[in-house]
Amino acid sequence: MLQVRFHGRGGQGVVTAAEMLSIAAFEQGRHAMAFPSFGSERTGAPVVAFCRIDDREIRLREPILAPDVLIIQDPTLLHQVDVFQGLHPDGYVLINSTRSFDELGVGDIAQRFRHERLTHVPATEIAMKHLGRPMANAVLLGGFAALSGLITLDAVSHAIRDKFSGKIAEGNVAAAAEAYAYIKNELLELSHAKAD
Repeated sequence: MLQVRFHGRGGQGVVTAAEMLSIAAFEQGRHAMAFPSFGSERTGAPVVAFCRIDDREIRLREPILAPDVLIIQDPTLLHQVDVFQGLHPDGYVLINSTRSFDELGVGDIAQRFRHERLTHVPATEIAMKHLGRPMANAVLLGGFAALSGLITLDAVSHAIRDKFSGKIAEGNVAAAAEAYAYIKNELLELSHAKAD
């Protein structure tokens, strides 16, 4: 079972991101479940959402304490919440930022995990370009598809169109595709650097 935990703030579409990931998994013939963790949420308050993906029916309903994947929509949370708590040593981390893990002040934490599974993408900037607003959730799903290979970009596009319509859907699809290409390029550069 693949367990994904999303961290962001109220109003950033964190819950919608988890739902779209579950739709993408369904599109690929898998079982999936998405659900939020709510407290006294308000716009700007930290929010956590979860998605489980498996090849068989999922019966677990509790929050994800040991994620395989972390998708962090708001990098300001890195020093406010222990977002890395419980992450598997082979886990994936995708952060919405233009800055590296060292520049974000989490380089020491990143050293404990597989370097090729940790990356960042300027999702807010990509969203602004394609949507005219800083909604990075669909963008990050495109990036996750590229980073992990666990879902396809086509499945992400299907999920976006299932959730949205018209210009909003197409803007999000284009933004997800740009994030996908961005991460693929980052991974290619990383593999070339290791070869040298």
